[in-house]
Amino acid sequence: MMGLLTAMEILPFALFSLPTGVWLDRVRKLPVYVVGELSISVAVATVPVAWWFGWLSMHWLYLVGFLIGLVNTVAGSAAQIVLTQIVPRERLVEAHAKNALANSAAEVTGPGVAGALIKLTGAPLALIADALLLLVSATILRGVPVKEIPTANPLAFWPAMREGLSFVRRHRLLVTMASCVGAWQLCNQAAMVVQILFATRQLGLPERGVGLSYVMLGVGTVLASANGYRVVRRFGPGPTMVLGFAISGAGWLLLSVAPLNSFGVIAYALMLFMFGVGAVFIFINFLSLRQAVTPGPMLGRMTSTMRWLILVPAGPGALLGGWLGEHLGLRVALGFAGSSALLLAGFAWRRPVIRSIKTLPSLKAEAVTPYSAD
Repeated sequence: MMGLLTAMEILPFALFSLPTGVWLDRVRKLPVYVVGELSISVAVATVPVAWWFGWLSMHWLYLVGFLIGLVNTVAGSAAQIVLTQIVPRERLVEAHAKNALANSAAEVTGPGVAGALIKLTGAPLALIADALLLLVSATILRGVPVKEIPTANPLAFWPAMREGLSFVRRHRLLVTMASCVGAWQLCNQAAMVVQILFATRQLGLPERGVGLSYVMLGVGTVLASANGYRVVRRFGPGPTMVLGFAISGAGWLLLSVAPLNSFGVIAYALMLFMFGVGAVFIFINFLSLRQAVTPGPMLGRMTSTMRWLILVPAGPGALLGGWLGEHLGLRVALGFAGSSALLLAGFAWRRPVIRSIKTLPSLKAEAVTPYSAD
């Protein structure tokens, strides 16, 4: 059921991500981002409402997960593009690192507060608080100063979408990164659907204990975000991304062999810490590199195409992790995720197009007409 729920959140990316990119290249992105936050707030609020009226079921959660995934497909892509409209391209790594640091502050406090709130008031009221915070987020976003004039694309819808696909397909760096990060997403989802079950059923952690353990995820992301830019300057965007694959994979593998005692609880918290570090190292470089080599009028289609490519494997990964956990054991699912991520790190390191990137590449094709027929 956890695997199906995760897959329902990912399914909209597979269905709608590519058409979304064409639309985003023709509209202002910030309003899309704001409406997305409001929509997720409403979707989250329906869960406690359904619970109060006795309607709540897994099918309801599947529907809510699908709606949240649909909004994230559209508004999530818009959010990534908005950052490129605020900061210069040469400072994208720094900007993504600082953005990750801001998110990390919430990850440090959020899970602990959530665990305590669930313990005191129950999960329904905790979700109401979540919905209200999303309303606050939308209010803050409305005040972001972004000046944007949508670009008029002379191509029809389907030719424009094919142009976005062709742009990514012809770019060796984008194809290689999509392959590597897509494979990592498969590992990530395979681990994610079983790691909380491992904590509660194998290690015996209560809700509060799980919430407190997730504080270590925030600590990992804070440390990686605060120091990520310096690590990238020292080793380069490509090698740092490979390091992220290896660190997160080692964390999953560690938990798969952890004993079922206090050391296992420590291993669980350490796994979350390592995942936080690894994910930040991966995504501040992945986002920066792909945005740095893409002309402005192509950002929507590139972003949606890349998100589609990396998240399509996530659905099968969630289902595979759920199947492995149910039929072969939770440790097997975690071991599969960890060992596969470490193999991925070795594969990515052997790709010169990744290993050789020591500085953020400059855009060479901004002056090229972005609407050439393919």
